[in-house]
Amino acid sequence: MTEPFVHPATGRPLQRDGDRLVDGEGGEFPVIAGIPRFCELDNYTASFGRQWNQFRTTQIDGEGIDANVSSDRLFAETGWNADELGGRNVLEVGSGAGRFSRVLLQHTHANLFSVDYSSAVEANWRNNGALSAGRFHLAQASIYEMPFPDARFDKVLCLGVLQHTPDFEASVRALVAKARPGGEIVVDFYPIRGWWTKVHAKYLLRPITRRLPEERLLHLIDRHADSLIRLSNTLDRFGLGVLRRFVPLVDIKGTLPKNLSPGQLREWVVLDTFDMFSPRFDNPQRVVDVAAMFERAGAAVTFAGFVDHGTGQAAVVRGVKR
Repeated sequence: MTEPFVHPATGRPLQRDGDRLVDGEGGEFPVIAGIPRFCELDNYTASFGRQWNQFRTTQIDGEGIDANVSSDRLFAETGWNADELGGRNVLEVGSGAGRFSRVLLQHTHANLFSVDYSSAVEANWRNNGALSAGRFHLAQASIYEMPFPDARFDKVLCLGVLQHTPDFEASVRALVAKARPGGEIVVDFYPIRGWWTKVHAKYLLRPITRRLPEERLLHLIDRHADSLIRLSNTLDRFGLGVLRRFVPLVDIKGTLPKNLSPGQLREWVVLDTFDMFSPRFDNPQRVVDVAAMFERAGAAVTFAGFVDHGTGQAAVVRGVKR
């Protein structure tokens, strides 16, 4: 049976043979827990695999939160209309636990092809595999070696990912390469707003925290979450909110959904704080620089700026493949 995947290096079509995909010429890739794997399982994204398998449903609309947080963010940042995606081939790169996979599967009739470099694919499949109806094709793969032909997709989406890759511009080139001529590419990323961007607890402490064992780091965050939440709220109450940037905690006021229950708030705080301090790479960019990367990669920029998606502002670049 021919699969919707190709050999990342040669482009040869793959077929299913038991618990592996093969190309008939010696190329083969394992299928583990129902998911094809096109990369080493132990890689620089291990912390993401841990967090998304532990916090599998936290950010899923209708499960971890009774609001359309992920849906609002996806459609605000992309500018897409759900109806226009019917029958379109959409590539989602860096899907994590599948918060946006869920939106695309539930709210559109797109054919969704999704990859993540971490074991978070297992959380995504548990969350969304039953919703696929043959439209969901998920694999574990690197952004630099995706198991799809170039010029294949009508839409390419990459949210919350690029700053965590080792080579930001090479990642942009990889995304643009997969879009067909006239296809659209949409990304968001951590922005550099000025010299003060990295004068922040995250960047001051990351040289230490990203080297800590994941279990120990997560334990430290969980242990101190309540006291740090109180400190953050106290600074706000006394008009000292500017000092919150030096508190080793996610920006509760500026980035988290509103109206979370106390238990939900704590869960989101632990998750997002771990997400701040654990990744191997964290490379924020200026919007103008990312727009220039799009142009160099062969995509005409249609939007470059900030988008308010309901729980904060995201730096977004959209482009169309020439």
